[in-house]
This record gives sequence, C-alpha cells and structure tokens, in this order.
Amino acid sequence: MRLVKNPFSSIQEEIEVVVNEIFYSLQGESSRVGLPTIFIRLTGCPLRCQYCDTEYAFTNGEKVSLKAILNKIKKFPTKYITVTGGEPLAQKSCYKLLTKLCDIGYEVSLETSGAINISDVDKRVKKIVDIKTPGSSEVEKNNFKNLQYLTTKDEIKFVICDKADYVWAKKEIIEKNMDGICEICFSPVYKTLMPSKLANWILKDQLNVRMQIQLHKHLWGDTPGK
Repeated sequence: MRLVKNPFSSIQEEIEVVVNEIFYSLQGESSRVGLPTIFIRLTGCPLRCQYCDTEYAFTNGEKVSLKAILNKIKKFPTKYITVTGGEPLAQKSCYKLLTKLCDIGYEVSLETSGAINISDVDKRVKKIVDIKTPGSSEVEKNNFKNLQYLTTKDEIKFVICDKADYVWAKKEIIEKNMDGICEICFSPVYKTLMPSKLANWILKDQLNVRMQIQLHKHLWGDTPGK
C-alpha cells in the first residue's frame, strides 16, 4: 500500500484531538503482533478497569492538529498505525482522525473498549474491541450492540484475570456466537495470571481463540511508550 505523497493535499478541514503520546514501537498484541507500528494514544477514558496500565492517559495530553500529527509520524517507515487510549472514541474528533489516516494510505487499527458505539467508525479501520470481564470491574459497561458492526477483519479481545473470567468469557462467546463474527484473542493480565495457565485452559476446552501475551511488556516491561 502506498502512502499519499502529499498527505496535506487531502486535508479539507482542520481536525484536533487531545493526544497523550505518539510513539513508534512493535505491535504487542492482536494479529499484527510484532509489526513495527506508529501508536497514537489519545487522552481520556470513561472506564476505570482495575488492571489498567495506561492510567497516565486519563488526563495528561495536549490538543494537536492533524497536520502536526502527520508531521510527527511521517518519519517512521511503516504503513501501520494504531489509535489507542484511554478510550479514543471518547473524543468525537477521533472518528475523523481515523478516516483521514485511512485516506492517506495507512493501515489503521483502533483499540476500543466497546463501551462507545462503533457504528460510525470508518469501515477501512480494523476494530479491536476489548470486551470487559467481571474481573475488570467494568463489565457493566459492555455495549454488546457493537457486535453487529464487526466484520471478519476485526477482532474481539478478552483480558483474563482468573479462571472465573475465563469461564465467563467462554460462556459469552458461545451464547453470542462471537467466533462466527471475527477472530477472538485471549490475553492474561500481566503478572497476575500465568500465561501457561490460560493456555492450558484453552487447550483443554478446545476453544477457538487466539492466545496472546503482551509482547511489548515481555521486551521492555512496564515502560510507557513501548
């Protein structure tokens, strides 16, 4: 995929978002794990998951224009961009940001809790919806209506805290036929649930999910911006 040679020529209106950080790293999760990726982390989140590892993104940030974002990211030699948070869709201007990044030629993925309606997200964007388990302390925030807006290129993610979370997630997958919608990823909470335990549960139940670990944390620990 080619990026637009002059990306500013496609900007018809000014877009501003509150950005916590922009950095270049390896994708640590999803089916794109290991790929060099630009991360745009937006500020703000209406959820407070008990295992959250990006609490610094709840409030810290500055308003940045799309032109400024493009100036910053153009030096990175990759076509992959992940827009994340916090909860990026908490900012209404995020929808336009996603569309513009696609217009320019990037392969864009969105990491969202799924608590906010995703129906208006550009169809070119790979949506990664994190369904909250009971162990997250935010299970009541799940908006399962969002499942109807997912396609086969999207992904559903469950962050698993313990066996109770695993059993709950398995039940939800079966009852809502989630594995018939798109790929499903199970991720153990870092330093809380042993990855080998989760792997054994999946194998025992022959569950049709992708087991993943947070690659970036195994490489760099809890260092922000990695």
